[in-house]
Amino acid sequence: MTSRVAAARYGKENVRVYKVHRDEAAGTQTVVEMTVCVLLEGEIDVSYTKADNSVVVATDSIKNTIYILAKQNPVTPPELFASIVGDHFINKYKHIHIAHVNVVAQRWSRVNINGKPHPHSFLKDASEVRSTDVTVTEGKGVDIKTSLSGLSVLKSTNSQFHGFVRDEFTTLPETWDRVLSTDVDSTWTWSTFSSVEQVRRSATKFDTTWDTSRGIILETFSNDNSASVQNTMYKMGERFLAAQPLLETAEFSLPNKHYFQLDLSWHKGLKNTGTDAEVYVPGSGASGLIKCTIGRGDVEKKSKL
Repeated sequence: MTSRVAAARYGKENVRVYKVHRDEAAGTQTVVEMTVCVLLEGEIDVSYTKADNSVVVATDSIKNTIYILAKQNPVTPPELFASIVGDHFINKYKHIHIAHVNVVAQRWSRVNINGKPHPHSFLKDASEVRSTDVTVTEGKGVDIKTSLSGLSVLKSTNSQFHGFVRDEFTTLPETWDRVLSTDVDSTWTWSTFSSVEQVRRSATKFDTTWDTSRGIILETFSNDNSASVQNTMYKMGERFLAAQPLLETAEFSLPNKHYFQLDLSWHKGLKNTGTDAEVYVPGSGASGLIKCTIGRGDVEKKSKL
């Protein structure tokens, strides 16, 4: 029997980077904290099959490269920085043909003191993170996905769930009003960029689309009288694609974090169900998990501006 390397990639993960930009004229500073992973593909099979390390760019060198490129280039938006990093590796090393770069950016917000933004103090006001997955492929271009995760939201009414399949396995009652809570995990996929320079020219679109998409999530979640998590996430995706023509798909993964009504009638007839429900039990066991990818009705590629 003969064997071959069917697929291989390697690199460095958990490279933590913090960068500060000092605006001396304005007297302010801006900070970015991110975690970077770079994985390389190419003509590296002999390092696996022949113990030939002559094709291996040491992962320590990959780590050092990330820091140097962070010093020499803008690190925001993360989509641009990841593209710069990936482009560097496929151009620097002729036997490397594909670079996968993941950047996870922490959410640091400027502190407000007496109603005014502080010039150099920040707080981590939420668990949500912004991340990007970029693949730079020699001769093909730059594929980019932007992700938002850990956005925890809850509303105390305007959520329903009824009309679902009922059979001998069903115990869940129908409801026309319930608590709806979830941790939003969303990814949007961009049309392929022909080069890192094209990504650079589109840099402002990434931040604008991030802000718009996050706003759509919060507004749709809050205002929709939800018939189901499925229908609400579909409405979010529709609006994503309408707002940014360069997006090909919008993907969502939403766990349904249950809050159960508590029957207290055993205590002197105390009413705490239905319209009288005020005290709930947050669920800690099994929860629903709903996923969906929304694409355009047409498959036509959108051109870059």
